[in-house]
Amino acid sequence: MVSLPKVGRGRDRTLEAGEEEKLLSASDELKRIIIVALETGMRRGEILNIKRSHIDFPHQTLLIPLTKTDTPRTIPLSSRATEALREQLRGSEKVISIGVTTLFSYTARGLSGAFLRLCRRHKLDNLHFHDLRHEATSRFFEKGLNPVEVATITGHKDTRMLMRYTHLR
Repeated sequence: MVSLPKVGRGRDRTLEAGEEEKLLSASDELKRIIIVALETGMRRGEILNIKRSHIDFPHQTLLIPLTKTDTPRTIPLSSRATEALREQLRGSEKVISIGVTTLFSYTARGLSGAFLRLCRRHKLDNLHFHDLRHEATSRFFEKGLNPVEVATITGHKDTRMLMRYTHLR
């Protein structure tokens, strides 16, 4: 009648020295997606659903209308993330679209596959795209942001979950 404590299944993989440079050797669009992930802590689906109308370049913010928690949020963009989004827009200007399209052309499965191939090519063991969210969350704290600020950016509603994503060096 005694139950054992649950074992946490959370991952704690973050980038090691030199791994970010290897990831940024990716092709243009994948590289820009990786930069946005590292700079914003956004989920894969949130990144792939970015539309031009979501970006407010003058205020350096990005609206995320569709989130896992069904709570839209607006996040700040670093100059690095802003530049990656500008480059992606410039690259997609050559494409004639019918209606409003997303900024990036990858599907969720296609992005995961491309990221896995990139990791294999550079021998980056046990690294998943979602680990970039852990890395970004940790970096926010290392920059001096407080838990409320970080949770506002990442969309975490639970402090325990936010702490599970934080791996300070």
